[in-house]
Amino acid sequence: MELIHQGKVRDVYADGGDLVLVASDRVSVYDVVLPTPIPGKGALLTALSAWWFEQLADIVPNHVISADDVPAEFAGRALRVKRLEILKVEAVVRGYLTGSGLAEYDKRGTVCGNDLPAGLVDGSRLPEPIYTPTTKADIGDHDLPMTYEETAAKLGPDLAARIRDLTFAIYNRGAEIALDKGIIIADTKFEFGLDADGTLRLADEVLTSDSSRFWEAAAWKPGQTQPSFDKQYVRDWARSTGWKPDDAEAPEIPQDVADATLARYIEAYELLTGRRWQ
Repeated sequence: MELIHQGKVRDVYADGGDLVLVASDRVSVYDVVLPTPIPGKGALLTALSAWWFEQLADIVPNHVISADDVPAEFAGRALRVKRLEILKVEAVVRGYLTGSGLAEYDKRGTVCGNDLPAGLVDGSRLPEPIYTPTTKADIGDHDLPMTYEETAAKLGPDLAARIRDLTFAIYNRGAEIALDKGIIIADTKFEFGLDADGTLRLADEVLTSDSSRFWEAAAWKPGQTQPSFDKQYVRDWARSTGWKPDDAEAPEIPQDVADATLARYIEAYELLTGRRWQ
Protein backbone atom coordinates (compact mmCIF):
# COMPACT_ATOMS: atom_id res chain seq x y z
CA MET A 1 0.00 0.00 0.00
CA GLU A 2 1.02 3.59 -0.57
CA LEU A 3 1.03 6.10 2.29
CA ILE A 4 -0.68 9.12 0.76
CA HIS A 5 -1.31 11.30 3.80
CA GLN A 6 -0.16 11.50 7.40
CA GLY A 7 -2.32 13.56 9.73
CA LYS A 8 -1.75 14.46 13.34
CA VAL A 9 -3.20 11.12 14.47
CA ARG A 10 -4.26 9.17 11.37
CA ASP A 11 -2.34 7.76 8.42
CA VAL A 12 -4.10 7.23 5.09
CA TYR A 13 -3.04 4.48 2.67
CA ALA A 14 -4.21 3.81 -0.87
CA ASP A 15 -5.29 0.21 -1.37
CA GLY A 16 -6.71 -0.37 -4.82
CA GLY A 17 -9.71 1.87 -5.29
CA ASP A 18 -10.21 2.27 -1.54
CA LEU A 19 -8.38 3.94 1.30
CA VAL A 20 -7.26 2.43 4.59
CA LEU A 21 -7.53 4.90 7.47
CA VAL A 22 -5.20 3.91 10.31
CA ALA A 23 -5.49 5.49 13.76
CA SER A 24 -2.07 5.75 15.38
CA ASP A 25 -1.32 6.06 19.09
CA ARG A 26 -0.06 9.62 18.57
CA VAL A 27 -1.51 12.41 20.72
CA SER A 28 -2.01 15.99 19.58
CA VAL A 29 -2.91 18.95 21.75
CA TYR A 30 -3.44 22.49 20.49
CA ASP A 31 -2.68 21.13 16.98
CA VAL A 32 0.78 19.91 18.06
CA VAL A 33 1.74 16.22 18.03
CA LEU A 34 3.40 15.26 21.31
CA PRO A 35 6.48 12.99 21.12
CA THR A 36 5.04 10.23 23.35
CA PRO A 37 2.42 7.82 21.97
CA ILE A 38 -0.24 6.22 24.18
CA PRO A 39 -0.36 2.50 23.28
CA GLY A 40 -3.91 1.30 22.59
CA LYS A 41 -5.33 4.75 21.90
CA GLY A 42 -5.63 4.21 18.14
CA ALA A 43 -7.60 1.01 18.57
CA LEU A 44 -9.98 2.72 21.00
CA LEU A 45 -10.60 5.63 18.64
CA THR A 46 -11.27 3.26 15.75
CA ALA A 47 -13.68 1.07 17.72
CA LEU A 48 -15.63 4.02 19.10
CA SER A 49 -15.85 5.73 15.70
CA ALA A 50 -17.08 2.51 14.09
CA TRP A 51 -19.78 2.22 16.77
CA TRP A 52 -20.91 5.82 16.28
CA PHE A 53 -20.99 5.52 12.49
CA GLU A 54 -23.54 2.72 12.97
CA GLN A 55 -25.67 4.80 15.36
CA LEU A 56 -25.76 7.74 12.95
CA ALA A 57 -26.16 5.96 9.61
CA ASP A 58 -29.82 6.91 9.28
CA ILE A 59 -28.93 10.62 9.56
CA VAL A 60 -25.97 10.81 7.18
CA PRO A 61 -24.07 8.33 4.99
CA ASN A 62 -20.45 7.78 5.98
CA HIS A 63 -17.24 6.68 4.34
CA VAL A 64 -16.85 3.26 6.03
CA ILE A 65 -16.63 0.16 3.84
CA SER A 66 -15.37 -2.30 6.47
CA ALA A 67 -13.74 -2.43 9.88
CA ASP A 68 -12.54 -6.01 9.27
CA ASP A 69 -11.22 -6.01 5.69
CA VAL A 70 -7.93 -4.27 6.50
CA PRO A 71 -4.29 -5.41 6.37
CA ALA A 72 -3.38 -7.69 9.27
CA GLU A 73 -0.74 -5.31 10.63
CA PHE A 74 -3.45 -2.66 11.10
CA ALA A 75 -6.19 -4.94 12.45
CA GLY A 76 -8.21 -3.34 15.20
CA ARG A 77 -7.11 0.23 14.50
CA ALA A 78 -8.03 0.75 10.87
CA LEU A 79 -11.08 1.21 8.67
CA ARG A 80 -11.39 0.55 4.96
CA VAL A 81 -13.12 3.63 3.61
CA LYS A 82 -14.32 5.26 0.40
CA ARG A 83 -12.17 7.81 -1.35
CA LEU A 84 -13.60 11.27 -0.69
CA GLU A 85 -12.79 14.83 -1.52
CA ILE A 86 -12.42 16.03 2.06
CA LEU A 87 -13.88 19.49 2.54
CA LYS A 88 -11.51 22.04 4.03
CA VAL A 89 -13.82 23.04 6.86
CA GLU A 90 -14.04 21.41 10.29
CA ALA A 91 -17.64 21.44 11.44
CA VAL A 92 -17.52 22.33 15.13
CA VAL A 93 -20.61 22.40 17.32
CA ARG A 94 -20.81 23.53 20.95
CA GLY A 95 -23.57 22.71 23.40
CA TYR A 96 -21.72 24.07 26.43
CA LEU A 97 -19.39 27.00 27.01
CA THR A 98 -15.74 26.19 27.72
CA GLY A 99 -12.25 26.27 26.22
CA SER A 100 -11.53 28.80 23.48
CA GLY A 101 -15.23 29.62 23.26
CA LEU A 102 -15.23 30.74 26.88
CA ALA A 103 -12.16 32.93 26.31
CA GLU A 104 -13.89 34.73 23.43
CA TYR A 105 -17.17 35.02 25.34
CA ASP A 106 -15.44 36.62 28.33
CA LYS A 107 -13.98 39.28 26.02
CA ARG A 108 -16.86 39.97 23.65
CA GLY A 109 -19.98 38.07 24.69
CA THR A 110 -19.87 36.06 21.46
CA VAL A 111 -18.44 32.79 20.14
CA CYS A 112 -17.49 32.82 16.45
CA GLY A 113 -20.14 35.39 15.60
CA ASN A 114 -22.84 33.79 17.76
CA ASP A 115 -24.30 36.22 20.32
CA LEU A 116 -24.79 34.60 23.72
CA PRO A 117 -26.70 35.79 26.81
CA ALA A 118 -24.86 37.49 29.66
CA GLY A 119 -23.92 35.69 32.85
CA LEU A 120 -22.59 32.42 31.44
CA VAL A 121 -19.61 30.73 33.11
CA ASP A 122 -17.24 27.88 32.35
CA GLY A 123 -19.38 24.79 31.79
CA SER A 124 -22.68 26.61 31.24
CA ARG A 125 -25.15 24.85 28.99
CA LEU A 126 -25.96 27.07 26.03
CA PRO A 127 -29.58 27.96 25.28
CA GLU A 128 -29.16 25.91 22.10
CA PRO A 129 -26.13 24.40 20.34
CA ILE A 130 -24.10 26.78 18.20
CA TYR A 131 -22.12 26.14 15.02
CA THR A 132 -18.52 27.38 15.19
CA PRO A 133 -16.60 26.00 12.19
CA THR A 134 -12.83 26.28 11.74
CA THR A 135 -10.30 25.88 8.99
CA LYS A 136 -8.77 22.42 8.56
CA ALA A 137 -5.07 23.06 9.12
CA ASP A 138 -2.12 20.97 8.02
CA ILE A 139 0.36 19.55 10.54
CA GLY A 140 2.29 22.39 12.14
CA ASP A 141 -0.48 24.93 11.55
CA HIS A 142 -3.40 25.85 13.78
CA ASP A 143 -7.10 25.62 12.96
CA LEU A 144 -8.59 29.10 12.76
CA PRO A 145 -12.18 30.11 13.53
CA MET A 146 -14.50 30.80 10.59
CA THR A 147 -17.89 32.45 10.44
CA TYR A 148 -20.73 30.63 8.74
CA GLU A 149 -20.60 33.26 5.99
CA GLU A 150 -16.95 32.40 5.37
CA THR A 151 -17.81 28.71 5.01
CA ALA A 152 -20.55 29.61 2.53
CA ALA A 153 -18.05 31.62 0.49
CA LYS A 154 -15.58 28.70 0.57
CA LEU A 155 -17.97 25.80 -0.09
CA GLY A 156 -20.94 27.48 -1.71
CA PRO A 157 -24.16 28.36 0.14
CA ASP A 158 -26.01 25.09 -0.48
CA LEU A 159 -23.19 22.81 0.65
CA ALA A 160 -22.35 25.01 3.64
CA ALA A 161 -25.98 24.91 4.77
CA ARG A 162 -26.17 21.10 4.39
CA ILE A 163 -23.03 20.67 6.49
CA ARG A 164 -24.28 23.03 9.19
CA ASP A 165 -27.68 21.32 9.37
CA LEU A 166 -26.14 17.84 9.44
CA THR A 167 -23.73 18.94 12.16
CA PHE A 168 -26.62 19.94 14.40
CA ALA A 169 -28.53 16.74 13.63
CA ILE A 170 -25.54 14.50 14.37
CA TYR A 171 -24.68 16.38 17.55
CA ASN A 172 -28.24 16.31 18.86
CA ARG A 173 -28.52 12.55 18.27
CA GLY A 174 -25.10 11.86 19.77
CA ALA A 175 -25.69 14.11 22.79
CA GLU A 176 -28.99 12.37 23.52
CA ILE A 177 -27.46 8.90 23.31
CA ALA A 178 -24.45 9.90 25.42
CA LEU A 179 -26.50 11.60 28.12
CA ASP A 180 -28.48 8.39 28.60
CA LYS A 181 -25.11 6.72 29.30
CA GLY A 182 -23.98 9.38 31.80
CA ILE A 183 -21.81 11.47 29.46
CA ILE A 184 -22.29 15.09 28.38
CA ILE A 185 -20.88 15.91 24.96
CA ALA A 186 -19.89 19.51 25.57
CA ASP A 187 -18.58 20.10 22.06
CA THR A 188 -17.22 18.14 19.14
CA LYS A 189 -16.07 18.42 15.54
CA PHE A 190 -16.94 16.55 12.36
CA GLU A 191 -15.38 16.22 8.93
CA PHE A 192 -17.25 15.70 5.69
CA GLY A 193 -16.31 14.78 2.16
CA LEU A 194 -17.83 14.21 -1.26
CA ASP A 195 -17.56 10.82 -2.96
CA ALA A 196 -17.22 10.25 -6.70
CA ASP A 197 -20.99 10.50 -7.13
CA GLY A 198 -21.16 13.80 -5.27
CA THR A 199 -22.74 12.27 -2.16
CA LEU A 200 -21.90 14.13 1.04
CA ARG A 201 -20.50 11.69 3.62
CA LEU A 202 -19.38 11.85 7.25
CA ALA A 203 -15.67 11.05 7.38
CA ASP A 204 -12.57 10.63 9.56
CA GLU A 205 -13.56 10.00 13.21
CA VAL A 206 -16.80 10.79 14.98
CA LEU A 207 -17.64 11.56 18.63
CA THR A 208 -14.43 10.18 20.13
CA SER A 209 -12.42 11.29 23.15
CA ASP A 210 -9.99 12.94 20.72
CA SER A 211 -12.56 14.94 18.78
CA SER A 212 -14.99 15.74 21.60
CA ARG A 213 -15.22 17.01 25.14
CA PHE A 214 -16.86 14.25 27.20
CA TRP A 215 -17.93 15.27 30.71
CA GLU A 216 -19.26 13.16 33.55
CA ALA A 217 -22.95 14.09 33.62
CA ALA A 218 -23.47 13.30 37.32
CA ALA A 219 -20.63 15.64 38.32
CA TRP A 220 -21.45 18.50 35.94
CA LYS A 221 -21.59 21.87 37.66
CA PRO A 222 -21.19 25.22 35.84
CA GLY A 223 -18.42 27.44 37.13
CA GLN A 224 -15.85 24.73 37.70
CA THR A 225 -13.55 22.39 35.78
CA GLN A 226 -15.64 19.40 34.70
CA PRO A 227 -14.47 15.82 35.29
CA SER A 228 -13.88 14.50 31.77
CA PHE A 229 -13.24 11.40 29.67
CA ASP A 230 -11.18 13.05 26.93
CA LYS A 231 -7.76 14.48 26.15
CA GLN A 232 -8.35 17.63 28.20
CA TYR A 233 -6.33 15.80 30.85
CA VAL A 234 -3.32 15.84 28.50
CA ARG A 235 -3.94 19.47 27.52
CA ASP A 236 -4.00 20.51 31.19
CA TRP A 237 -0.84 18.53 31.96
CA ALA A 238 1.01 20.02 28.97
CA ARG A 239 0.07 23.54 30.04
CA SER A 240 1.17 22.80 33.61
CA THR A 241 4.73 22.14 32.39
CA GLY A 242 4.99 25.70 31.10
CA TRP A 243 4.99 24.51 27.50
CA LYS A 244 3.33 26.66 24.84
CA PRO A 245 2.08 25.39 21.47
CA ASP A 246 4.55 27.59 19.58
CA ASP A 247 7.58 26.25 21.48
CA ALA A 248 10.18 24.43 19.38
CA GLU A 249 9.86 21.13 21.29
CA ALA A 250 6.83 19.51 22.86
CA PRO A 251 7.21 17.71 26.21
CA GLU A 252 7.36 13.94 26.67
CA ILE A 253 4.27 12.54 28.39
CA PRO A 254 5.05 10.84 31.74
CA GLN A 255 3.85 7.27 32.13
CA ASP A 256 1.31 8.11 34.83
CA VAL A 257 -0.27 10.79 32.61
CA ALA A 258 -0.38 8.37 29.65
CA ASP A 259 -1.99 5.67 31.81
CA ALA A 260 -4.58 8.07 33.24
CA THR A 261 -5.45 9.33 29.76
CA LEU A 262 -5.93 5.82 28.39
CA ALA A 263 -8.11 4.92 31.39
CA ARG A 264 -10.38 7.87 30.59
CA TYR A 265 -10.68 6.79 26.95
CA ILE A 266 -11.52 3.24 27.98
CA GLU A 267 -14.17 4.41 30.44
CA ALA A 268 -15.83 6.57 27.77
CA TYR A 269 -15.85 3.68 25.30
CA GLU A 270 -17.37 1.27 27.81
CA LEU A 271 -20.01 3.72 29.04
CA LEU A 272 -21.12 4.68 25.54
CA THR A 273 -21.09 1.29 23.85
CA GLY A 274 -21.95 -0.95 26.81
CA ARG A 275 -19.09 -3.20 25.72
CA ARG A 276 -16.09 -4.33 27.73
CA TRP A 277 -12.79 -3.12 26.31
CA GLN A 278 -10.37 -5.98 25.70
